[in-house]
Amino acid sequence: MELSARVQLILATTSGAFILAAWLMETYSESPYYVLFYILAFLIGGYSKAVEGVQQSLEDKRLNVELLMMIAAIGSASIGYWGEGAALILIFAFSGALEMYTLQKSDRDIKALVSLQPEEALLISGTKEIKVDAWTLKPGDMIKVRPGERIPADGIVQMGTSFVNESALTGESGVKEIKPESRVLAGTLNQSGLLEINVTKYMKDSVFQRMIDLVNKAQNEAPPVQRKIDEFEAKYVLFVLLAAALTVIVPGSTGFWSYTESLYRACVLLVVASPCALVASTMPALLASLSNAAKQGILFKSGIYLEKIKSVNVMAFDKTGTLTEGNPTVKTAVMRHPSFKEEDILPVIYAIEKNSTHPLAKAILANLELKAEGKTVELTDYEDVPGMGVKATANGIRWNVGSRELAGITEREERKMLSCLSSEEEEKAQTIVYVTADDVMTGYFLIGDSVRDESVEAIQALQQKQILTLMLTGDTKRGAEEVGKIAKVDEVGYSCMPEDKVNTLKKWKDKHAVVAMIGDGVNDAPALAVADIGVAMGMGSDAAIETADVVLVKNDLSKLLYAMNLSERLSKIVRQNIVFSLSVIILLLGANFFQVLTLPLGVVGHEGSTILVILNGLRLLR
Repeated sequence: MELSARVQLILATTSGAFILAAWLMETYSESPYYVLFYILAFLIGGYSKAVEGVQQSLEDKRLNVELLMMIAAIGSASIGYWGEGAALILIFAFSGALEMYTLQKSDRDIKALVSLQPEEALLISGTKEIKVDAWTLKPGDMIKVRPGERIPADGIVQMGTSFVNESALTGESGVKEIKPESRVLAGTLNQSGLLEINVTKYMKDSVFQRMIDLVNKAQNEAPPVQRKIDEFEAKYVLFVLLAAALTVIVPGSTGFWSYTESLYRACVLLVVASPCALVASTMPALLASLSNAAKQGILFKSGIYLEKIKSVNVMAFDKTGTLTEGNPTVKTAVMRHPSFKEEDILPVIYAIEKNSTHPLAKAILANLELKAEGKTVELTDYEDVPGMGVKATANGIRWNVGSRELAGITEREERKMLSCLSSEEEEKAQTIVYVTADDVMTGYFLIGDSVRDESVEAIQALQQKQILTLMLTGDTKRGAEEVGKIAKVDEVGYSCMPEDKVNTLKKWKDKHAVVAMIGDGVNDAPALAVADIGVAMGMGSDAAIETADVVLVKNDLSKLLYAMNLSERLSKIVRQNIVFSLSVIILLLGANFFQVLTLPLGVVGHEGSTILVILNGLRLLR
C-alpha cells in the first residue's frame, strides 16, 4: 500500500536526522557506531521506495528506476561511501514525497466535490416530510430544499424562487436565478428561497456524480506519451545496468581506473542515468491539468483527449442547445384543415409531442399546454424519426409532426407559405415544424431560439486559431442559415439526419483532419462517437454524455477554448520536462566519465532535476 505524502515526508525527515547524526559522529568522534545511524537512515528513508520498486517489478515482471536507486545506494555503501549512499536515499525519499503530494493534490478537488454532495434529502411524502438517504432518491420523487442547503439531486423546480450557486460544478463565481420549471443540479447551493423539486435522475446518473466518475477514470488512464515512456523505461533500465557492469569490468581490468574507482563510477552512473525525471515528465503534469479542467467544469474521460484536443482543426457544432440557448419558443402557430377544427387538432399534437424529448417538442408543449389541457388522445404506431420528427396514429388518422421532409412539403410550397408571413414573423422564426393529417397539410409552428453570446465569441476565437467551424443541424435551410449567419460559422449543413452528420465528419477525417463534434442530443450521439473528440453539453441527453469524450458541465462553449489552451500548455510543459530531463542525464553522464562528478553531486543533479520536473508540472494547477 502506498504511503501518503505526509508519512513519506516524515520518514524522509527522520532519515535526514539520522544522516546528520551519523555525519557528526564520523567527523568529530572516532566512534564506529556512525555506520549504525547510516543503516537506520537507509532503512527509514528507503523503505517506501524499496517496497514500491519490488512490488511493481514483480507485478510488471520488469525492472524499474526504484531498483536502480536501491542498487546504487547499496553499491555506494559497499565501498565505504555511506554518506553518499544515504544522501541518495534521502533525496530520493523527498522526491517520492513530492510526487505523492502531486497525486494527492490532483485528487483533492475530487474529494472536495464529493464532500459537497448532501448525504440526506427531505422527501415530501403526502403531507409529511421525511429525511432519507440522498442515494435512495429516484425520478419522480418530490424533495424540499431550504435556503443555505445544497441540492441533493438533479431535478426540475416545481415551486419556489431562489438564487443557486453552481460554482462547485462550473468553476465560475456568481449565482443563477431559479424559478418554477428551472433545471437544478445536485451539489449546487440554494442560497435564498425555499424550493420544491421534482427529481429527474438517480444519483448515479447525476451531472455531479458523472464529474467524479469521469475525472477518476481519466486520472487512472495514462496518455500515449506516458505509455511510450513506460515502455522505454523497462528497456532503458536494463541498458543502464549493463553499462554499470561494463563500467566496473572494463576500466578496472584494463588498468584505466582502479576497481574501487570503477565501482564508484558505476554507482554514480546508476544514479545519474536513472530516468526518474523522464518518467515524471508527463503524469504529474497531466493530473494537474485534469484537476484544473474539472474545477472549470470540463470533464475529460481520458487524459488522451486532453492531450489530443489541441490538434483539432475542424470543429462541428449541433445547433439547438449547443450554439443556441436550447430554449426555443413558438412565435406563431397556424392550424387549418378542411375537416377538423383547431380544438380537435391541438390535443392530438400535444399527445404526440408529450412523448418526445426534443427541445422543439418542449416548445410546442409549452405553447399548447392550456389549449389542450384535460383532453385525452389515444395514440398507436408511435415512431420518433431522429432528425426529422414524430409519426403517430390517432383515431385512425396518421399524423406527422416535424420537418418539411417528414411532412412531404416541397420547397416551392414552403416558399409560398413563407411569403405570406409578415417581416416580423419571418425575422423571429428560425425553424418551422409542420403538421399533417393523412398527408394533408394541417398547420405549422414557427419557432425561434436565441444564439448564445458565448457561442459567437467562441467561434470567432476558434477561427483565429485557424480552425474550420461547421454547423450540422436537422433544421431547414432557412433556419440553419439564419443561425449560421448570427453565429458566424464557416459552413452550414442543414436537413442533416444523424447519418449525414456522421458522413460529413468522415469526409473531413478522410482528408486527415482532426475533427471534434459538439452536441447535446440523442441524434448527435453517432457523430460524437465518430469524431476524433466528441464533446457533449452537460445539460444534454444521457446518450450524448455517455458517447462523448469530453463533457462541458455548463453549456458554455468558451470552455472549449480553455480546454484547448490548457492542452497546449500541457504539451509545452511535457516537452520542456522531457528535453530538460534528457539534457541533465547527458550532462551528468559526461561529467562522470571525466571523473569530475562526485556521487553527492550526481544525487543532487539527478534528484534535483526530478523535483524541478514535478514542480514544473504542478504549474498546470493554476
